[in-house]
Amino acid sequence: VQLLDVGKKQTRGTDLTLFFAEQFIGVPYVASTLEVNPDEELVVNLRQLDCTTLVENVVALTLTVREEHPTFVSFCRNLEKIRYSGGQLNGYSSRNHYFSEWIASNESLGVVKEIKGEKGKGYRPFIAVQRLRLDYMSTHPDAYPMLKGRAGEISRIRRNEQKLANVSVRYVPLSLLDKGKDVLETIHDGDILAIVTRKKGLDTSHLGFAVWQKGCLHLLNASSIHKKVVLEPMTLSEYMKKHPSQLGVRVVRVI
Repeated sequence: VQLLDVGKKQTRGTDLTLFFAEQFIGVPYVASTLEVNPDEELVVNLRQLDCTTLVENVVALTLTVREEHPTFVSFCRNLEKIRYSGGQLNGYSSRNHYFSEWIASNESLGVVKEIKGEKGKGYRPFIAVQRLRLDYMSTHPDAYPMLKGRAGEISRIRRNEQKLANVSVRYVPLSLLDKGKDVLETIHDGDILAIVTRKKGLDTSHLGFAVWQKGCLHLLNASSIHKKVVLEPMTLSEYMKKHPSQLGVRVVRVI
């Protein structure tokens, strides 16, 4: 509620997405904060964050503060809207587990739009293409507490994966991420950056927010390395070069 009050007092024109992301700097990083119940429930936890819950809480706060009378109840409603397929919690498999699902669901709900470049301009800087082949969850169910021994849930997850089979998505390759705003002007402060991975069966491996500093792109993220939410001191390009599985970024903007 305190965050909503502070957000409501921001002047017109404030980038609320970036504003709320910055409010979480220093909050401890904790993995798997949503995996705490035997059955899927809406978990609200702003005291411990992973990369996904940081993004979800920031987007939910942004949506809520835009309302005439923002309340904790409306924040929870917005959190459910963005976390679950079609905006409704209906079991574990209804959660947008893959970020490609998250983007598709929230685009359809009018919450975000994915930035992809323009065909007439050669799609620059979105010149790389990933063809989705999602199967990591259904082939590694033991890695997910709420999938262990649940054949029905696994088959529902598999159906969700198949809906996105062979879909092609555009992203900015790592080779361009050390460029300045002359090349990367389509990436704005506060945009969600989804890091594309070469890991088999996955689409993305990490999330954060774009922040421009001294003409270079940086990542504000819930960091397992720093054990808290940080604005990464390294540029995004330098950061990603330390992670060989990372290929580039997809860019998503809250509308």
